Amino acid sequence: MAQFELIMPKMGESIMEATILKWVKNVGDQIELDETIVEIATDKVDSEVPSPVAGKVVQVLFAENDTVPIGKVIALIETESDAAAPKASPALAEPAPQANGQSPAAAASNGAQASSAQALGKGEGSRFYSPLVRNIAQQEKISLQELELITGSGMQGRVTKKDILSYLEERKEGPASTATVPNASPGKGSPVQVNYSAPAVSLDGNVEIVEMDRMRKLIAEHMVMSKHVSPHVTSFVEVDVTNIVKWREKVKDVFQKKYNEKITYTPVFIEAVARAIRDFPMINISVDGTNIVVRKDVNIGMAAALPSGNLIVPVIKGADQLNLTGLTKSVNDLANRARANQLKPEDIQGGTFTITNVGTFGNVMGTPIINQPQVAIMAVGAIRKKPAVLETEYGDIIAVRHMMFLSMSYDHRVVDGFLGGSFLKRVADYLEGFDVERAV
Repeated sequence: MAQFELIMPKMGESIMEATILKWVKNVGDQIELDETIVEIATDKVDSEVPSPVAGKVVQVLFAENDTVPIGKVIALIETESDAAAPKASPALAEPAPQANGQSPAAAASNGAQASSAQALGKGEGSRFYSPLVRNIAQQEKISLQELELITGSGMQGRVTKKDILSYLEERKEGPASTATVPNASPGKGSPVQVNYSAPAVSLDGNVEIVEMDRMRKLIAEHMVMSKHVSPHVTSFVEVDVTNIVKWREKVKDVFQKKYNEKITYTPVFIEAVARAIRDFPMINISVDGTNIVVRKDVNIGMAAALPSGNLIVPVIKGADQLNLTGLTKSVNDLANRARANQLKPEDIQGGTFTITNVGTFGNVMGTPIINQPQVAIMAVGAIRKKPAVLETEYGDIIAVRHMMFLSMSYDHRVVDGFLGGSFLKRVADYLEGFDVERAV
Protein backbone atom coordinates (compact mmCIF):
# COMPACT_ATOMS: atom_id res chain seq x y z
CA MET A 1 0.00 0.00 0.00
CA ALA A 2 1.08 3.54 -0.71
CA GLN A 3 -0.43 6.99 -0.46
CA PHE A 4 -0.80 9.25 -3.46
CA GLU A 5 -0.80 13.01 -2.86
CA LEU A 6 -3.46 14.72 -4.96
CA ILE A 7 -2.21 18.20 -5.86
CA MET A 8 -4.29 21.24 -6.77
CA PRO A 9 -3.74 21.34 -10.55
CA LYS A 10 -2.74 24.29 -12.66
CA MET A 11 -5.92 25.57 -14.29
CA GLY A 12 -4.44 27.84 -16.93
CA GLU A 13 -2.05 30.71 -17.47
CA SER A 14 -2.06 33.29 -14.64
CA ILE A 15 -4.30 31.11 -12.42
CA MET A 16 -2.41 30.64 -9.13
CA GLU A 17 -5.18 29.42 -6.81
CA ALA A 18 -8.58 27.78 -6.92
CA THR A 19 -11.58 27.40 -4.62
CA ILE A 20 -12.93 23.98 -3.67
CA LEU A 21 -16.63 23.92 -4.52
CA LYS A 22 -17.55 20.33 -3.69
CA TRP A 23 -15.87 17.08 -2.72
CA VAL A 24 -17.47 14.47 -4.97
CA LYS A 25 -15.58 11.74 -3.13
CA ASN A 26 -15.20 11.78 0.65
CA VAL A 27 -12.94 10.00 3.12
CA GLY A 28 -13.41 6.24 2.84
CA ASP A 29 -14.82 6.32 -0.68
CA GLN A 30 -13.30 4.18 -3.41
CA ILE A 31 -12.31 6.03 -6.58
CA GLU A 32 -11.46 4.81 -10.07
CA LEU A 33 -8.80 6.16 -12.40
CA ASP A 34 -10.01 9.42 -14.05
CA GLU A 35 -13.15 9.50 -11.90
CA THR A 36 -14.05 12.98 -10.63
CA ILE A 37 -12.91 13.52 -7.06
CA VAL A 38 -13.49 17.26 -6.52
CA GLU A 39 -15.10 20.25 -8.21
CA ILE A 40 -13.09 23.47 -8.13
CA ALA A 41 -13.53 27.04 -9.30
CA THR A 42 -11.12 29.71 -10.45
CA ASP A 43 -11.73 33.32 -11.36
CA LYS A 44 -12.48 32.18 -14.91
CA VAL A 45 -14.17 28.78 -14.94
CA ASP A 46 -15.52 25.91 -12.85
CA SER A 47 -13.97 22.51 -13.47
CA GLU A 48 -13.94 18.90 -12.32
CA VAL A 49 -10.67 17.32 -11.17
CA PRO A 50 -10.25 13.64 -12.13
CA SER A 51 -8.23 11.29 -9.97
CA PRO A 52 -4.92 10.31 -11.60
CA VAL A 53 -4.94 6.99 -9.67
CA ALA A 54 -7.39 4.35 -8.46
CA GLY A 55 -7.71 3.71 -4.74
CA LYS A 56 -9.43 4.90 -1.58
CA VAL A 57 -9.66 8.48 -0.28
CA VAL A 58 -8.04 8.42 3.17
CA GLN A 59 -7.72 12.13 3.93
CA VAL A 60 -9.14 15.43 2.71
CA LEU A 61 -6.88 18.35 3.64
CA PHE A 62 -9.11 21.29 2.70
CA ALA A 63 -12.81 21.94 3.23
CA GLU A 64 -15.36 23.14 0.71
CA ASN A 65 -15.12 26.89 -0.03
CA ASP A 66 -11.42 26.91 0.94
CA THR A 67 -9.12 28.72 -1.49
CA VAL A 68 -5.99 26.68 -2.19
CA PRO A 69 -2.76 27.70 -3.98
CA ILE A 70 -1.75 25.76 -7.08
CA GLY A 71 0.58 22.88 -6.20
CA LYS A 72 -0.75 22.30 -2.67
CA VAL A 73 -1.68 18.76 -1.63
CA ILE A 74 -5.46 18.68 -1.18
CA ALA A 75 -6.13 14.98 -0.53
CA LEU A 76 -4.45 11.63 0.10
CA ILE A 77 -5.45 8.52 -1.85
CA GLU A 78 -4.40 5.04 -0.74
CA THR A 79 -3.37 2.92 -3.73
CA GLU A 80 -2.38 -0.69 -4.31
CA SER A 81 0.94 0.45 -5.76
CA ASP A 82 4.13 0.19 -3.70
CA ALA A 83 5.05 3.80 -4.48
CA ALA A 84 3.09 6.79 -5.63
CA ALA A 85 4.85 10.09 -6.09
CA PRO A 86 2.99 13.40 -6.14
CA LYS A 87 1.89 14.38 -9.60
CA ALA A 88 3.25 17.75 -10.69
CA SER A 89 0.71 20.40 -11.62
CA PRO A 90 0.63 21.03 -15.39
CA ALA A 91 2.65 24.06 -16.49
CA LEU A 92 3.66 24.80 -12.89
CA ALA A 93 7.18 26.23 -12.77
CA GLU A 94 9.24 28.32 -10.40
CA PRO A 95 9.68 31.96 -11.41
CA ALA A 96 12.99 32.63 -13.10
CA PRO A 97 15.43 34.45 -10.78
CA GLN A 98 16.50 37.96 -11.61
CA ALA A 99 20.11 39.00 -12.07
CA ASN A 100 20.31 40.10 -8.43
CA GLY A 101 19.01 36.74 -7.22
CA GLN A 102 15.52 37.92 -6.42
CA SER A 103 12.44 36.38 -8.01
CA PRO A 104 10.03 38.71 -9.83
CA ALA A 105 7.44 38.19 -7.08
CA ALA A 106 9.94 39.03 -4.33
CA ALA A 107 11.15 42.11 -6.18
CA ALA A 108 7.58 43.31 -6.70
CA SER A 109 6.72 42.62 -3.07
CA ASN A 110 9.75 44.55 -1.81
CA GLY A 111 8.86 47.42 -4.11
CA ALA A 112 5.29 47.45 -2.80
CA GLN A 113 6.47 47.50 0.80
CA ALA A 114 8.95 50.27 0.08
CA SER A 115 6.33 52.81 -0.89
CA SER A 116 2.62 52.58 -0.26
CA ALA A 117 2.01 55.78 -2.18
CA GLN A 118 3.71 54.36 -5.25
CA ALA A 119 1.61 51.18 -4.97
CA LEU A 120 -1.60 53.17 -4.91
CA GLY A 121 -0.60 55.26 -7.87
CA LYS A 122 0.07 52.51 -10.38
CA GLY A 123 -3.60 51.68 -10.89
CA GLU A 124 -3.43 48.17 -12.41
CA GLY A 125 -6.63 47.59 -14.36
CA SER A 126 -7.30 44.29 -16.12
CA ARG A 127 -6.74 41.82 -13.29
CA PHE A 128 -8.68 39.04 -11.66
CA TYR A 129 -8.94 38.64 -7.90
CA SER A 130 -9.09 35.41 -5.94
CA PRO A 131 -12.15 34.70 -3.78
CA LEU A 132 -9.97 35.16 -0.68
CA VAL A 133 -8.81 38.64 -1.76
CA ARG A 134 -12.35 39.64 -2.72
CA ASN A 135 -13.69 38.46 0.63
CA ILE A 136 -11.10 40.52 2.50
CA ALA A 137 -11.88 43.53 0.33
CA GLN A 138 -15.60 43.14 0.98
CA GLN A 139 -15.11 42.82 4.73
CA GLU A 140 -12.88 45.88 4.81
CA LYS A 141 -15.20 47.85 2.50
CA ILE A 142 -12.57 48.25 -0.23
CA SER A 143 -14.24 49.16 -3.52
CA LEU A 144 -13.19 47.57 -6.81
CA GLN A 145 -11.68 50.86 -7.96
CA GLU A 146 -9.56 51.04 -4.82
CA LEU A 147 -8.60 47.39 -5.12
CA GLU A 148 -7.35 47.98 -8.66
CA LEU A 149 -4.89 50.52 -7.32
CA ILE A 150 -3.06 48.00 -5.11
CA THR A 151 0.19 46.76 -6.63
CA GLY A 152 0.23 42.96 -6.65
CA SER A 153 3.30 40.85 -6.02
CA GLY A 154 1.78 37.69 -7.51
CA MET A 155 2.30 36.33 -10.99
CA GLN A 156 1.39 38.91 -13.66
CA GLY A 157 0.69 41.46 -10.97
CA ARG A 158 -2.06 39.55 -9.16
CA VAL A 159 -2.96 40.87 -5.72
CA THR A 160 -2.18 38.30 -3.02
CA LYS A 161 -3.44 38.01 0.54
CA LYS A 162 -0.16 39.50 1.78
CA ASP A 163 -0.54 42.49 -0.58
CA ILE A 164 -4.03 43.42 0.56
CA LEU A 165 -3.22 42.93 4.26
CA SER A 166 -0.11 45.12 3.90
CA TYR A 167 -2.21 47.75 2.15
CA LEU A 168 -4.80 47.69 4.93
CA GLU A 169 -2.08 48.30 7.51
CA GLU A 170 -0.75 51.31 5.64
CA ARG A 171 -4.03 52.78 4.46
CA LYS A 172 -4.98 55.99 6.18
CA GLU A 173 -8.40 56.12 7.73
CA GLY A 174 -11.00 57.58 5.40
CA PRO A 175 -13.98 56.60 3.24
CA ALA A 176 -13.32 53.33 1.43
CA SER A 177 -15.07 54.67 -1.64
CA THR A 178 -12.34 57.25 -2.28
CA ALA A 179 -9.81 56.14 -4.90
CA THR A 180 -6.72 57.88 -6.27
CA VAL A 181 -6.76 57.92 -10.05
CA PRO A 182 -3.91 59.23 -12.24
CA ASN A 183 -4.71 62.53 -13.94
CA ALA A 184 -5.32 61.81 -17.61
CA SER A 185 -4.60 65.38 -18.75
CA PRO A 186 -1.52 65.59 -21.04
CA GLY A 187 1.55 66.79 -19.20
CA LYS A 188 -0.01 66.46 -15.75
CA GLY A 189 1.10 63.68 -13.48
CA SER A 190 -0.48 64.72 -10.20
CA PRO A 191 -3.29 62.44 -9.00
CA VAL A 192 -6.86 63.56 -8.52
CA GLN A 193 -9.36 62.30 -5.97
CA VAL A 194 -12.47 60.62 -7.38
CA ASN A 195 -15.24 59.50 -5.05
CA TYR A 196 -17.04 56.28 -5.92
CA SER A 197 -20.10 55.41 -3.86
CA ALA A 198 -23.02 53.15 -4.63
CA PRO A 199 -26.43 54.73 -4.13
CA ALA A 200 -28.36 53.72 -1.03
CA VAL A 201 -31.02 51.10 -1.73
CA SER A 202 -34.29 51.25 0.19
CA LEU A 203 -35.45 47.89 1.53
CA ASP A 204 -38.92 49.17 2.37
CA GLY A 205 -41.97 47.66 0.77
CA ASN A 206 -42.49 44.28 -0.86
CA VAL A 207 -38.97 43.12 -1.77
CA GLU A 208 -36.96 39.92 -1.96
CA ILE A 209 -33.21 39.79 -1.36
CA VAL A 210 -31.36 37.43 -3.70
CA GLU A 211 -27.60 37.10 -3.33
CA MET A 212 -25.56 37.04 -6.52
CA ASP A 213 -24.00 33.68 -7.31
CA ARG A 214 -20.23 33.41 -7.58
CA MET A 215 -20.08 33.83 -11.34
CA ARG A 216 -22.45 36.81 -11.36
CA LYS A 217 -20.21 38.54 -8.82
CA LEU A 218 -17.20 37.92 -11.06
CA ILE A 219 -19.06 39.21 -14.11
CA ALA A 220 -20.14 42.32 -12.22
CA GLU A 221 -16.59 43.07 -11.11
CA HIS A 222 -15.22 42.47 -14.60
CA MET A 223 -17.78 44.79 -16.21
CA VAL A 224 -17.12 47.61 -13.75
CA MET A 225 -13.38 47.15 -14.20
CA SER A 226 -13.69 47.28 -18.00
CA LYS A 227 -15.65 50.55 -17.97
CA HIS A 228 -13.14 51.98 -15.49
CA VAL A 229 -10.13 50.97 -17.62
CA SER A 230 -11.34 51.74 -21.15
CA PRO A 231 -13.16 54.80 -22.51
CA HIS A 232 -15.88 53.09 -24.53
CA VAL A 233 -17.08 54.32 -27.92
CA THR A 234 -19.72 52.42 -29.91
CA SER A 235 -20.24 52.55 -33.70
CA PHE A 236 -23.18 51.10 -35.64
CA VAL A 237 -23.79 49.91 -39.18
CA GLU A 238 -26.82 48.33 -40.87
CA VAL A 239 -26.17 45.27 -43.03
CA ASP A 240 -28.16 43.55 -45.75
CA VAL A 241 -27.75 39.82 -45.02
CA THR A 242 -30.35 38.58 -47.50
CA ASN A 243 -27.79 36.46 -49.37
CA ILE A 244 -26.69 34.76 -46.15
CA VAL A 245 -30.28 34.00 -45.10
CA LYS A 246 -31.14 32.55 -48.52
CA TRP A 247 -27.92 30.50 -48.64
CA ARG A 248 -28.47 29.02 -45.19
CA GLU A 249 -32.07 28.08 -45.97
CA LYS A 250 -30.87 26.39 -49.16
CA VAL A 251 -27.98 24.39 -47.69
CA LYS A 252 -28.84 23.71 -44.03
CA ASP A 253 -30.26 20.21 -44.64
CA VAL A 254 -27.43 19.25 -47.00
CA PHE A 255 -24.86 20.66 -44.59
CA GLN A 256 -26.19 18.68 -41.64
CA LYS A 257 -26.36 15.48 -43.67
CA LYS A 258 -22.82 15.93 -45.00
CA TYR A 259 -21.07 17.09 -41.80
CA ASN A 260 -23.53 16.03 -39.07
CA GLU A 261 -23.55 19.64 -37.87
CA LYS A 262 -26.22 22.35 -37.81
CA ILE A 263 -25.15 25.47 -39.68
CA THR A 264 -26.08 28.71 -37.89
CA TYR A 265 -25.29 32.32 -38.66
CA THR A 266 -22.58 32.55 -36.01
CA PRO A 267 -19.80 30.82 -38.04
CA VAL A 268 -20.55 33.16 -40.96
CA PHE A 269 -20.21 36.21 -38.69
CA ILE A 270 -16.96 34.86 -37.22
CA GLU A 271 -15.55 34.22 -40.69
CA ALA A 272 -16.26 37.82 -41.72
CA VAL A 273 -14.73 39.21 -38.51
CA ALA A 274 -11.58 37.08 -38.92
CA ARG A 275 -11.13 38.34 -42.49
CA ALA A 276 -11.61 41.95 -41.40
CA ILE A 277 -9.07 41.54 -38.58
CA ARG A 278 -6.50 40.51 -41.17
CA ASP A 279 -7.30 43.72 -43.04
CA PHE A 280 -7.15 45.85 -39.86
CA PRO A 281 -4.69 44.12 -37.48
CA MET A 282 -4.63 47.07 -35.07
CA ILE A 283 -8.09 46.04 -33.86
CA ASN A 284 -6.54 42.78 -32.62
CA ILE A 285 -4.46 44.31 -29.83
CA SER A 286 -4.17 44.82 -26.08
CA VAL A 287 -2.87 47.73 -24.01
CA ASP A 288 -0.04 47.17 -21.55
CA GLY A 289 0.61 50.48 -19.81
CA THR A 290 1.85 52.73 -22.61
CA ASN A 291 2.68 49.79 -24.90
CA ILE A 292 0.44 48.29 -27.57
CA VAL A 293 0.56 44.49 -27.80
CA VAL A 294 -0.33 43.41 -31.34
CA ARG A 295 -1.77 39.89 -31.36
CA LYS A 296 -0.65 37.84 -34.35
CA ASP A 297 -3.14 35.06 -33.61
CA VAL A 298 -6.81 35.66 -34.34
CA ASN A 299 -8.68 34.04 -31.45
CA ILE A 300 -12.34 35.00 -31.46
CA GLY A 301 -14.50 34.65 -28.38
CA MET A 302 -18.23 34.13 -28.64
CA ALA A 303 -20.58 34.85 -25.77
CA ALA A 304 -22.57 31.72 -24.85
CA ALA A 305 -25.34 31.24 -22.31
CA LEU A 306 -24.87 28.94 -19.32
CA PRO A 307 -27.73 26.96 -17.71
CA SER A 308 -27.65 29.47 -14.83
CA GLY A 309 -28.45 32.31 -17.23
CA ASN A 310 -24.97 33.81 -16.90
CA LEU A 311 -22.76 34.29 -19.95
CA ILE A 312 -19.34 32.83 -20.63
CA VAL A 313 -17.02 33.49 -23.57
CA PRO A 314 -15.39 30.37 -25.06
CA VAL A 315 -12.68 31.10 -27.62
CA ILE A 316 -12.15 29.76 -31.14
CA LYS A 317 -8.39 29.65 -31.53
CA GLY A 318 -6.90 30.46 -34.95
CA ALA A 319 -10.29 31.42 -36.35
CA ASP A 320 -8.70 32.93 -39.46
CA GLN A 321 -7.15 29.54 -40.28
CA LEU A 322 -10.48 27.65 -40.30
CA ASN A 323 -12.92 27.28 -43.17
CA LEU A 324 -16.67 27.61 -42.64
CA THR A 325 -17.03 23.92 -41.83
CA GLY A 326 -14.25 24.08 -39.25
CA LEU A 327 -15.76 27.20 -37.68
CA THR A 328 -19.17 25.51 -37.52
CA LYS A 329 -17.76 22.46 -35.73
CA SER A 330 -15.89 24.67 -33.25
CA VAL A 331 -18.90 26.91 -32.58
CA ASN A 332 -21.26 23.98 -32.01
CA ASP A 333 -18.77 22.10 -29.83
CA LEU A 334 -18.07 25.08 -27.57
CA ALA A 335 -21.74 26.06 -27.32
CA ASN A 336 -22.79 22.51 -26.42
CA ARG A 337 -20.09 22.13 -23.80
CA ALA A 338 -20.94 25.56 -22.36
CA ARG A 339 -24.58 24.49 -21.90
CA ALA A 340 -23.40 21.27 -20.24
CA ASN A 341 -20.90 23.07 -17.94
CA GLN A 342 -18.08 21.07 -19.53
CA LEU A 343 -15.79 23.88 -20.71
CA LYS A 344 -12.14 23.59 -19.76
CA PRO A 345 -10.03 26.56 -18.57
CA GLU A 346 -8.13 26.67 -21.86
CA ASP A 347 -11.45 26.98 -23.74
CA ILE A 348 -12.04 30.48 -22.38
CA GLN A 349 -8.48 31.83 -22.50
CA GLY A 350 -6.46 33.67 -25.12
CA GLY A 351 -9.25 35.57 -26.85
CA THR A 352 -8.24 38.60 -28.93
CA PHE A 353 -11.69 39.79 -30.11
CA THR A 354 -15.22 38.98 -28.94
CA ILE A 355 -18.61 38.63 -30.65
CA THR A 356 -21.89 38.69 -28.74
CA ASN A 357 -25.28 37.96 -30.29
CA VAL A 358 -27.91 40.27 -28.81
CA GLY A 359 -30.26 39.17 -31.58
CA THR A 360 -30.77 35.94 -29.65
CA PHE A 361 -32.94 37.92 -27.25
CA GLY A 362 -34.83 39.69 -30.03
CA ASN A 363 -32.80 42.91 -29.71
CA VAL A 364 -31.88 44.78 -32.87
CA MET A 365 -28.71 46.34 -31.46
CA GLY A 366 -26.66 46.71 -28.29
CA THR A 367 -23.69 48.53 -26.79
CA PRO A 368 -21.55 45.72 -25.36
CA ILE A 369 -18.81 46.19 -22.76
CA ILE A 370 -15.26 45.32 -23.82
CA ASN A 371 -13.93 41.95 -22.64
CA GLN A 372 -10.60 43.03 -21.12
CA PRO A 373 -7.76 42.97 -22.01
CA GLN A 374 -9.14 43.13 -25.55
CA VAL A 375 -9.93 46.50 -27.11
CA ALA A 376 -13.10 45.77 -29.10
CA ILE A 377 -16.29 43.71 -28.97
CA MET A 378 -18.94 43.41 -31.69
CA ALA A 379 -22.64 42.76 -31.15
CA VAL A 380 -24.87 41.28 -33.85
CA GLY A 381 -28.57 42.15 -33.72
CA ALA A 382 -31.69 40.31 -34.75
CA ILE A 383 -32.29 39.79 -38.46
CA ARG A 384 -35.49 41.51 -39.54
CA LYS A 385 -37.33 41.82 -42.85
CA LYS A 386 -37.43 45.50 -43.82
CA PRO A 387 -38.07 47.59 -46.92
CA ALA A 388 -34.77 48.76 -48.37
CA VAL A 389 -33.68 50.83 -51.34
CA LEU A 390 -31.77 48.83 -53.96
CA GLU A 391 -29.77 50.36 -56.79
CA THR A 392 -30.31 48.64 -60.14
CA GLU A 393 -29.34 49.41 -63.71
CA TYR A 394 -32.91 50.62 -64.25
CA GLY A 395 -32.92 52.89 -61.20
CA ASP A 396 -33.61 52.62 -57.50
CA ILE A 397 -36.31 50.24 -56.27
CA ILE A 398 -37.75 49.35 -52.88
CA ALA A 399 -37.62 45.69 -51.94
CA VAL A 400 -38.08 43.55 -48.84
CA ARG A 401 -34.65 42.54 -47.53
CA HIS A 402 -33.23 40.76 -44.51
CA MET A 403 -31.47 43.49 -42.51
CA MET A 404 -29.52 43.56 -39.27
CA PHE A 405 -27.44 45.98 -37.21
CA LEU A 406 -23.85 45.46 -36.18
CA SER A 407 -22.53 47.48 -33.25
CA MET A 408 -18.99 47.58 -31.96
CA SER A 409 -17.67 49.06 -28.73
CA TYR A 410 -13.96 49.88 -28.74
CA ASP A 411 -11.28 51.29 -26.47
CA HIS A 412 -10.85 54.91 -27.53
CA ARG A 413 -7.39 55.07 -25.98
CA VAL A 414 -6.00 53.14 -28.92
CA VAL A 415 -8.85 52.69 -31.41
CA ASP A 416 -10.05 55.94 -32.94
CA GLY A 417 -13.24 56.47 -34.91
CA PHE A 418 -11.59 55.95 -38.27
CA LEU A 419 -10.17 52.54 -37.36
CA GLY A 420 -13.25 51.39 -35.45
CA GLY A 421 -15.68 52.57 -38.12
CA SER A 422 -13.60 51.24 -41.01
CA PHE A 423 -13.25 47.82 -39.41
CA LEU A 424 -16.98 47.56 -38.73
CA LYS A 425 -17.80 48.63 -42.30
CA ARG A 426 -15.39 46.00 -43.65
CA VAL A 427 -17.19 43.29 -41.68
CA ALA A 428 -20.47 44.52 -43.16
CA ASP A 429 -19.00 44.48 -46.67
CA TYR A 430 -17.90 40.86 -46.28
CA LEU A 431 -21.36 39.87 -45.04
CA GLU A 432 -23.19 41.71 -47.83
CA GLY A 433 -20.83 40.21 -50.40
CA PHE A 434 -21.53 36.62 -49.29
CA ASP A 435 -21.86 34.31 -52.30
CA VAL A 436 -25.35 32.83 -52.35
CA GLU A 437 -24.06 30.09 -54.68
CA ARG A 438 -21.30 29.05 -52.26
CA ALA A 439 -20.76 25.29 -52.14
CA VAL A 440 -20.85 23.35 -48.88
